[in-house]
Amino acid sequence: MLFTDRVDAGRRLALALRHLKAEGPVVLGLPRGGVPVAFEVARALGAPLDVVVVRKLGVPYHRELGFGAIGEGGARVISDDIVRRSGLREEALVAVERAEEAELERRARRFRGDRPRLALGGRTTVVVDDGIATGATAAAACEVVRAQGAARVVLAAPVAAPDAVARLSTEADDVVCLSVPQMFRAVGEWYENFTQTSDEEVVALLAQAARAGGKAAEEVEVGAGGVRLAGDLALPEGAGAVVMFAHGSGSSRHSPRNRSVAAALNRAGLGTLLFDLLTPAEEADRANVFDIETLAGRLGDATRWLHRRVSLPIGYFGASTGAAAALRAAASAGTEVGAVVSRGGRPDLAGPRLGDVRAPTLLIVGSRDTLVLDLNQRAQAELRCENRLEIVPGATHLFEEPGALDKVADLARDWFTRKLGPSARAE
Repeated sequence: MLFTDRVDAGRRLALALRHLKAEGPVVLGLPRGGVPVAFEVARALGAPLDVVVVRKLGVPYHRELGFGAIGEGGARVISDDIVRRSGLREEALVAVERAEEAELERRARRFRGDRPRLALGGRTTVVVDDGIATGATAAAACEVVRAQGAARVVLAAPVAAPDAVARLSTEADDVVCLSVPQMFRAVGEWYENFTQTSDEEVVALLAQAARAGGKAAEEVEVGAGGVRLAGDLALPEGAGAVVMFAHGSGSSRHSPRNRSVAAALNRAGLGTLLFDLLTPAEEADRANVFDIETLAGRLGDATRWLHRRVSLPIGYFGASTGAAAALRAAASAGTEVGAVVSRGGRPDLAGPRLGDVRAPTLLIVGSRDTLVLDLNQRAQAELRCENRLEIVPGATHLFEEPGALDKVADLARDWFTRKLGPSARAE
């Protein structure tokens, strides 16, 4: 069994776990890769989502080889066999554990922020990972949730090694695994796309799931351009506006960067709609992601769809070619949009329509993204609306540098709050 990516794996795993919905479970993802899978499981089960933070203890001269794992609450699982075969001395074991304990505490704070850990007392708890190789980390996770009072522990993963499943059957009350291949070598071999999950994606998914009493954002189908486009609509209680995300070339509503920004907007009381402007079949043709006219038309249709659903001011957040689509849509008659933000965008691709944009526009570019910075400066000269160019020091095109994406989120939040808030509408 081969999975497209973690989203696909999570949705298929959720089908195998649907019998648990009546038990009102809590779903816990193992960061980082297990969280996107767990997010889909929690969404399908209507369950709250959290992380169970554990750290693998790696042999110092071969970090990929784990001799055990530790978890929150003092849980500790050690493989005496690996310790013996690796020839590790006690002082080396202690040094690794101390370092990983510090990292465990840091990650718990990073992922949850100021949210408390979900209470597990007396509840069915589903521990989810994207795959299980040795099982040491999963075993530690099971021990952690039992110590936190879980009444029943279900361990779930899309794929796992046979010996790991056999071992974990004694650690969990139930092990649910879609594929247990005899020729198992690595988890990534069973995914077409197994790119690393970032901390920002984990934070964004947890924040999204924390809204509406722990429920994930609502899955919607947006009617635009004669097609149905998949989306995620999040409306925090008392939301005063909604920001629509226009994704760029090679991106989608699952973009960890856009999800991270969306989570920051949600925390500020702004609703968000992350949706795909192209169908999966259309995305296969790279020419479509540069068809700005079509993308802008669909964004305009989606805006009217959203206006029929919610009576709130609407803003656009565009990335890469999505920024051009956002600006062209904002320039079109009949499209009511109150503010636009571009992240590493290509506003120049909006062409002569830039001068027709009336919505206040913020352009955000990394200082090291020199080509795109030059294109944004040229595009800014064509804008006739209120506008500003913000340059994030030291950032490259994807804002992957520490703190760069947080700066983008802060700038976008402040812009939308000011331009879509009550004071802006009163002017």
